[in-house]
Amino acid sequence: MLASLLSILLLVLEVYFFVLIAYILLSWFPTIRESRFYYYLHRLADPYMRFFRGILAFGGMDFTPIVGFLIYRFGLYAFAEFVASL
Repeated sequence: MLASLLSILLLVLEVYFFVLIAYILLSWFPTIRESRFYYYLHRLADPYMRFFRGILAFGGMDFTPIVGFLIYRFGLYAFAEFVASL
């Protein structure tokens, strides 16, 4: 029972991982930022990315999403290994 609930949670976290990828990649295109799709993507990804905002900002470039993305990826990998060990 617990293993199946954790597997479902892992699936949801993996889908959120792809939301983060889309958010980071689409943020490079200013015209897409004005679309409704990006608005909802931003609403989903921003609560997590807000924790890291402004940590690695150099000039006009903010590398913070990369840090947040990498931390999320490593955490997701560790959680997947934990679920697989059950």
